[in-house]
Amino acid sequence: MTTAFGDLDNQVGGGKVRSTVVHYLHTSVTPLLRGSYTEQIGRRLFAAAAELTKLAGWAAYDLEEHGLAQRYLIQSLRMARAAGDAALNAEILAAMSHQATYVGRPGDAIDLARAARIAARSAGLPTLEAGCHLVEAHGHAARSDERSCGASLNEAERAFDRGEANRPDWLTYLDSAYMSAKAGQCFQDLGEHDRATRLARVSLDMSDGYQRGRVFNLCLLASSLAVEDPREAVRVGAQALELSGGMESRRTHAYLRDVRTRLAAYEEMPEVADFRQRVVAAKAV
Repeated sequence: MTTAFGDLDNQVGGGKVRSTVVHYLHTSVTPLLRGSYTEQIGRRLFAAAAELTKLAGWAAYDLEEHGLAQRYLIQSLRMARAAGDAALNAEILAAMSHQATYVGRPGDAIDLARAARIAARSAGLPTLEAGCHLVEAHGHAARSDERSCGASLNEAERAFDRGEANRPDWLTYLDSAYMSAKAGQCFQDLGEHDRATRLARVSLDMSDGYQRGRVFNLCLLASSLAVEDPREAVRVGAQALELSGGMESRRTHAYLRDVRTRLAAYEEMPEVADFRQRVVAAKAV
């Protein structure tokens, strides 16, 4: 069920899955947690429940319901710790770091990311450790700390190159395209638009099934192009706007608004004015 809900979340956004996930958690999962099991079965149950609770938190985050998202993520972390699952601990802490940067708390994001990579290292998953370095780098970028950001990105690359012989299925999203997207976001925040543009283009060579992620990466590319090539930024931004049409994701609309803001200086151009109006007209859900 978590896999099915997660696939849907990636395709159409948190708004179309959150209520169903929460209903399933309360009606089907919570009663199971009150049962009696062997230690092995109990740990597996709590780990599965933690994954689904994390998804509920991620969906709330996607809707910018941040207080609710934090409560679900904290509950998910408690379950993961009860399960003794270091990898899941790391994944949840990284998600919390991701959200902290988004809401403007980079200091908290860095602390959460550091805790996440310690857990990832103890789990023996270098690829997951790379992802934790990436969210730490993003926290540093949000503070305009170029040196620390660069150091974290270098550590991320080294961990990613180490990899693991048998990567878990749930970690397959963390590929080279994902690495490029996160690094591109860092350089965008640091004002290094040329580097952000190059990485954003690479990030579009991504796996199928991540529709919302493709919209984010298109917005990253459009935003990085806005200063030097507003016409190309509009062309790319229009692709993102079209793909976002069937989604219920306030984060998606926030990234589109960012593209719109960066194009404000070129509003005398008809295609820019038209795109900016289309973003305003799009419903933020």
